[in-house]
Amino acid sequence: MNLKIAVLSGDGIGPEVTLQAKKALYAIGVVYNHEFVFEDAYIGAIAIEKTGKPLPEQTLNLCRNTDSILFGAIGDPKYDNDPTAKVRPAQGLFKLRKELGLFANIRPIKAYPKLMNSSPIKKEVLEGTDFLVYRELNGGMYYGEKTVNEAGTYATDLCEYNEEEITKIAHLAFKAAQSRRKKVTLVDKANVLETSRLWRKVVTKIAKEYPEVTLNCLYVDNAAMQIILNPRQFDILLTDNLFGDILSDEASVISGSIGLMASASLGDKHSLFEPIHGCYTKAKGKNIANPIASILSVALMLEHFGLSAESKKVIAAVEKAIICKVVTVDLNVDSLFGTNEVGDFIVNYILNEGDLYFKRDFVQIGQSTIV
Repeated sequence: MNLKIAVLSGDGIGPEVTLQAKKALYAIGVVYNHEFVFEDAYIGAIAIEKTGKPLPEQTLNLCRNTDSILFGAIGDPKYDNDPTAKVRPAQGLFKLRKELGLFANIRPIKAYPKLMNSSPIKKEVLEGTDFLVYRELNGGMYYGEKTVNEAGTYATDLCEYNEEEITKIAHLAFKAAQSRRKKVTLVDKANVLETSRLWRKVVTKIAKEYPEVTLNCLYVDNAAMQIILNPRQFDILLTDNLFGDILSDEASVISGSIGLMASASLGDKHSLFEPIHGCYTKAKGKNIANPIASILSVALMLEHFGLSAESKKVIAAVEKAIICKVVTVDLNVDSLFGTNEVGDFIVNYILNEGDLYFKRDFVQIGQSTIV
C-alpha cells in the first residue's frame, strides 16, 4: 500500500514525538513492503509566527489532498496565557477539524499490566480496563457563538447540536460495540441541558437498530466518578465534544500517563491521528517527552486503512518497550531512556524483534538500522 501522509508536527514537543511516529511508520513500510510518503506543514503557534495564521491555506490544501494526517501538538504560553489574544494556536486545529469534516474522535483507554503502579488508582480497580471514548468533534460549545461585552465582564458560549451530528457518531459507536462487548454508555447532562436531552432522544432511537447492543445512560458527573471507581464497566463511552474532551483526559490516569493516550479523528473522507497530550513546552528539546502516544496513533492509522497485522506489530513493539522498562521518566522516574531511545527501541523491534538484547541498565541495538 502507498499512502501520502501530511505531517503537522506543530509546537512544543510535537516535532519530537511525531518524529518517532514517522520512524515507526517507516519501519512498518520496510517490513511489510508499504510506501509512506510524508509531507510536512505548519499549524498552531509556529504557523502564526511564520504566516500570521494558525492554519495556513497551504496546510489546509495539503490535508485535503493526502490520504491521512499525522498530528503532533499545538500551543504556546505566549498565546495560551494571554486572555486578550485574538489569534490562538488551537483555532488552527478547530478549523482543520471543521473544514475536513472530522466529526468523530476515538480515544482508546487501556490499563497496561506493567504500568499499573504508575497509576494513582488501585491495581485491583484497573485490571481488565479496556474501553473506547467516542467524542463528537464538530459541534457543541467549542464551535457555538461566543460573545463578550465591551467591559469584559460578561461572556457567553453557545452550545448547539443538531440531530444529524449526533446520529453520525452514534452509529459509529454502536457499530464498534458490535465487535466488542456490545455495550454503549451515553454520557450527558439531560437533567439540565436541552442539548443533552436531544442527545438522549436521538441515541435512544438509534439504539433500537442495534438490538444486540445494550445502551446505558449516565449523567456526566456520575460518569466522571465511575471512570475512577469502576472503569472496567465501560466498553464504548459516547458523548459530546466538551464532555468527551474532559473525560478522556481524566481517563488517562488509568494507563499511568497521558503520554500513552492516542486518538483518531475521523470523517467521511479524511482522517487525522494524534496523541491527546498537549504541547508540554517545558519539555521541549530535552529528550524527555513520551513518544508512545504518537506511536500508538500510528497503530490506529494502520488499523483504519485495514492494515491490522501492521497495527498489531506497532502495539506489540510498544508493549515490549513497556515490559522491558524502556520508557521515559513520566512512567519511571529512574529511567535512563529519553524520547529518541524509546523510539529507537520500538523501531528496532518492528524491524527485527529478535535483534534486541540487554546489558546492565541500557539497551543494546543489534544489526537493525535506526531510521
